[in-house]
Amino acid sequence: MIDMKPPISRAKMMSVTKSAIKAIKLYKHVVQIVEKFIKKCKPELKVPGLYVVDSIVRQSRHQFGVDKDVFGPRFLKNFMDTFQNLYRCPEDDKSKIVRVLNLWQKNGVFDLDIIQPLMDMANGVIIPPPFHKTHICLCNF
Repeated sequence: MIDMKPPISRAKMMSVTKSAIKAIKLYKHVVQIVEKFIKKCKPELKVPGLYVVDSIVRQSRHQFGVDKDVFGPRFLKNFMDTFQNLYRCPEDDKSKIVRVLNLWQKNGVFDLDIIQPLMDMANGVIIPPPFHKTHICLCNF
């Protein structure tokens, strides 16, 4: 896909999805490859990269069931970074990313608490890094 010019055909997307599903035992590598593609590809290929994520997750859930889907949870591990890379797309394409997020919300692909920060990111809201609790000892000496 990296050498292709947009738009990416539906057939090519299905071919990539089929290959991913076949390689389910290597799902961690598949997810890593897709994430790397989204990070390194040209801006006009960012949204097709998201479409690949969508296609793989939906196909995996359809074929194996939500409980046995390994791709969705694995993509979630780096979702914030992946979406930061996705939003480096042309301005016109950002609405397509929001459309996918809306479809995920509507169809219950991911929970709202996962989707909302990604929507906020689309609207230019800066997401603070996760807060790590540290123990502070205030001792009287």
